[in-house]
Amino acid sequence: MKITVLTLFPEMYEGFLNASIISRIIEKGLAEIKVVNIRDYSTDKHHHVDDTPYGGGAGMLMKVDVVHRALLDNISNDYTYTILTSPKARPLKQEDLVRLSKLDEFVIICGHYEGIDYRIERYVDEKISIGDYILTGGEIPSMVLIDGVLRLLDEGICSDSLKEESYNEGLLEYPQYTRPVEYNGDRVPDVLQNGNHAQIRRYNLKMALKETMLNRPDLFDKRQFTEEEKQLLAEILSE
Repeated sequence: MKITVLTLFPEMYEGFLNASIISRIIEKGLAEIKVVNIRDYSTDKHHHVDDTPYGGGAGMLMKVDVVHRALLDNISNDYTYTILTSPKARPLKQEDLVRLSKLDEFVIICGHYEGIDYRIERYVDEKISIGDYILTGGEIPSMVLIDGVLRLLDEGICSDSLKEESYNEGLLEYPQYTRPVEYNGDRVPDVLQNGNHAQIRRYNLKMALKETMLNRPDLFDKRQFTEEEKQLLAEILSE
């Protein structure tokens, strides 16, 4: 997979791309990440990349011609997928990461300042937001996107680690524990120590349902519950 990031602040990616799982994925040759400075595509002697908005208003907008030149110079062909990070988009979901992880190549445009001239949107395939809030730029959202996609690549991380994560089955992940068995009076639940895999599976499903009910009940809205899940929900409500 090849990912190209168009940004005004390429230095922000130095630590991100050289640490932990991301660096190992790149070292394995599973992904190539290219970070491009949009400022290199400005044509005036002062390398301006922004200007005041027509009609007035606070802040500065990134110029459409500069960003478009950067985009055109960094797409391999007509099939290169293009993404604009923007707060004016639906929030990123796990299924989006799965879908994008199947692409061979995509380009991410990171906005900054007050945003980008609206006309850039005609040149992108998709806008992505990471939540209902505003950041100073699109660099952090692009890192969220890259991290979420790369870890889904074949051989990126252990496949068993992906099986029971939050959102994969429409539920939040169940609580997990490690040593010591007891810490400050809090004990690891006995059921997780008894070696009975059927009981452990049922307990973990119950706790996943409980976590989702408490923290993200909206995920239940479209869920078709199994008979076992209905029984577990009844147990939770009776506790």
